[in-house]
Amino acid sequence: MRALAVTAVLLALLLTSLPLAQSPAPIGVVSPAGRRVLSTAVVNDQEYVALDDVAAFVPLTLREDRQGGLSITVRGKTIVAPRDRALVSVDGRVVALPAPLTRMGGRWLAPVEFLPRALALVAESRIEYRRGSRLLLIGNVRVPRVTTRVEPVGSGTRVTMEIAPPVGMMTVTEADKVMVRLDADALDVAPVTGTSPVVTLVRAEAPATITVGIAPSAGDIRAAASNNDTAARVVIDIAAPVQAPDVSAAPAAPAAPALVSKGGLQTVVIDAGHGGDDAGVRGSGGTLEKQVTLDVARRLKTVLESRLGVHVVMTRDDDRAVSPDERTATANNAKGDLFVSLHVSASPAPAMTGAAVYFMRLDREGEETRREAGAQSLALPVLGGGTRVIETIRWDLAQARHVEHSGRLANLLAAALEGHVPMTPQPVQAAPLRVLAGLNMPAVLFEMGYLTNSAQEKRMTADEGRTALVQAVYDAVNRFALAGGR
Repeated sequence: MRALAVTAVLLALLLTSLPLAQSPAPIGVVSPAGRRVLSTAVVNDQEYVALDDVAAFVPLTLREDRQGGLSITVRGKTIVAPRDRALVSVDGRVVALPAPLTRMGGRWLAPVEFLPRALALVAESRIEYRRGSRLLLIGNVRVPRVTTRVEPVGSGTRVTMEIAPPVGMMTVTEADKVMVRLDADALDVAPVTGTSPVVTLVRAEAPATITVGIAPSAGDIRAAASNNDTAARVVIDIAAPVQAPDVSAAPAAPAAPALVSKGGLQTVVIDAGHGGDDAGVRGSGGTLEKQVTLDVARRLKTVLESRLGVHVVMTRDDDRAVSPDERTATANNAKGDLFVSLHVSASPAPAMTGAAVYFMRLDREGEETRREAGAQSLALPVLGGGTRVIETIRWDLAQARHVEHSGRLANLLAAALEGHVPMTPQPVQAAPLRVLAGLNMPAVLFEMGYLTNSAQEKRMTADEGRTALVQAVYDAVNRFALAGGR
């Protein structure tokens, strides 16, 4: 009998230490209170959690009965776990488990499956366990599954992200990375499939951002996002790296500038309309014009600089008031080659919709100035003798000499928008706009849509809608540059 007692004690000690000896990685818990971890232990190849640890997330009380079973009370409802049986009774309903609840080392342990199968029935809140990701979701939290695939497409590379269920998102493209920011509490990220030399990393960052690193040798980057009822998708197309020419047999040439723009286009001025106390149009959902124009302007700056290699000047890069004359002076002092002013429209009729592009309409004096452009000049003496001829024009009529190129840019932008953005019946119009009058460069004003139209407001506040607007302006500027600019 003494030998049997010693054996029983040794066995009990062995069982007590077993969970500590076989502890796998903890489970991540995501709840409205934030992120925490839940330790687990493996007993007889079954993963268990301690119920007193679970009580930190779901309030519960434990009471042992005389038969060695356990009663668990949650919000006035009871779960009864009979001794040594792989099942529980949840408010009178029998629920099967992969293994019985067990008492070990002074603590009650339950199989992990107990949480979504039984506890969720009485907790009055969502409890979901994602075994493959080792995530436990409690309550109303948004944790989309993100699956990323890297694959060759033609001579380039495509990175495709599937996000399910769909959530709001925003993509930010920079020279060396694309950041996808998701409206979520946490991310359930699957291992990335595929590789490419131009994709240096795919990494999840807090709180809910996926960063795709791009090698310096990569070509142009283009990101597009879309949504449907079941999933969202982000597609990042990366052009093949630009191959340096073989100059081993050629004579040395002078170094070229670090950035060489297309068609002689060097500086583009982006004018984010309104700002500061001047909020502009307010949508029915509370969206402000000044916020839309600034966000689109920042995105457009990133795209133009990274893809075209041009220098972009912003008339404002924060929430401040800027007068029309200050906007004009900023553009002219920067010696801009192109000017795009961003605005949104308003109408008393909520059904009014559509984008439009404006360029400068000249009065009689302006038309005369345009016809005589280059004829008005001054011959000024220069040091050492001789003269230099300098063309002159009144500042308030500076746009007159560029009106034809401005009209061509407006038509290119309208064509780029067609099929992607709803347009007004007359998408290109000429108007006497003050912000354009004094600009000494081709210039357009882009009304991106009606913020007073609920559908267009929703589109202009969504990442997909703003991406479409930016892509259209980029396409128009690119085609304008390829055609020789001004």
